[in-house]
Amino acid sequence: MGMSEKIKILLVKEKKTLKELAETISKQTGKTCSSANLSNKLKRDNFSEKELKEVAEALGYDFEGVFTSRSTGEKI
Repeated sequence: MGMSEKIKILLVKEKKTLKELAETISKQTGKTCSSANLSNKLKRDNFSEKELKEVAEALGYDFEGVFTSRSTGEKI
């Protein structure tokens, strides 16, 4: 499951629209975030880790990008 799918699930779960998400991100970061820009990123499933953290924060979640070794369980 890609990040776009996960974000869509969170939007449904939190009863938020893409426009509301964009507005919240704009308020929190102080930079313009449009629903059209988010829509394009969702279509391409193209988010930076920073953007994923902003989305998570705007929706009241934590985002943890972690690499976990399959052999040792070590997280990096």
